Amino acid sequence: MRIVIAPDKFAGTLTAVEAAEAVATGWRDVHPGADTRTVPLSDGGPGFVEVLHAAIGGRLLGCEVTGPLGAPVRADVLLDGDTAYVESALACGLHLVPAAERDPARTTTRGVGELIARAVEAGARTVVVGMGGSSTNDGGAGMLAALGAGPTDRLAAGGGALAGLESADTAPALRAVDGVRLIAATDVDNPLLGEHGASAVFGPQKGADPGAVRALDAALTDFADATDPDGTLRATPGAGAAGGLGYGLVLLGGTVESGVSRVLEAVGLDALAADADLVVTGEGSFDFQSLRGKLPHGVARTAARHGVPCVVTAGAVSADPDEAAKAGVTAAYSLVESAGSTEAAMSRSAEELRALAAAIARAWPHVDKAGKRA
Repeated sequence: MRIVIAPDKFAGTLTAVEAAEAVATGWRDVHPGADTRTVPLSDGGPGFVEVLHAAIGGRLLGCEVTGPLGAPVRADVLLDGDTAYVESALACGLHLVPAAERDPARTTTRGVGELIARAVEAGARTVVVGMGGSSTNDGGAGMLAALGAGPTDRLAAGGGALAGLESADTAPALRAVDGVRLIAATDVDNPLLGEHGASAVFGPQKGADPGAVRALDAALTDFADATDPDGTLRATPGAGAAGGLGYGLVLLGGTVESGVSRVLEAVGLDALAADADLVVTGEGSFDFQSLRGKLPHGVARTAARHGVPCVVTAGAVSADPDEAAKAGVTAAYSLVESAGSTEAAMSRSAEELRALAAAIARAWPHVDKAGKRA
């Protein structure tokens, strides 16, 4: 049996690489002769560079850049020909900020701009910025400051420092990326401002209470008024991604593209699924949002195009079964349910996922792509 195992990360417990290996090991525990192909994935958030490096090779350029609170952090840029891949979470990810210090009014995307600058210095003519898992809410102002925009002291000091900003000079940043194609890789379609914007939707996940959310949205409005006076760019779908980092990239002439589609294309999932008997994907929580273009949805649709069944393993499963079936999901299995408790699923994620995969393997019929038992 040929099985393609293509999960996203299980946020807070397993990387995509670890999740894929746990599923593959569990399946081989039951069927030692199974042909398992692990294809860890990312939608542009944490793991983006690691996943692409494993899939396409290339060269990792090690960098030291400004972290979200100003302290230096280590991050890699992936170079593949004249294309560079930058993972914003490596420079400004929420995991880099201790829980007690999370404050999106202070965190900065400056390190992302430094990574882009390093990529351009290395010869990149296309820079793909994977977005997700950020601790920031500065509209990409810190990124712009790292590329030369000013006033640096305001732009690089976090979202709160943008309050009352009346003008900004982005011309130096535009010159720094002249001739470079910038791509914001994300499947978030939120605009920069308002009830569906970066502050309102993602601010609370980063430590902002209701008052802070209102203040941050007002500060981003001031920033947008200073940099987008006609009001068109701030409404771009995806401008609100990564705390508005998408907006900063759009200001530099960048475009927003699906992170899921770009990764699936890079790893060659379509060809792998065409030759598979079963596709297994997964993520931390398989819910209604998963069926709105997130990674498991993209994997299931790819499998469905070739008539291949697709099963989902997830920490928790709450997606509507009928809607999941329409998206190409044959079945979904909950790690919490199989482990017996959330605590067990969280504390022994790899072991429990391996056990769940083994249970699925014991119960799963060997079915060919026409739906017939082999």
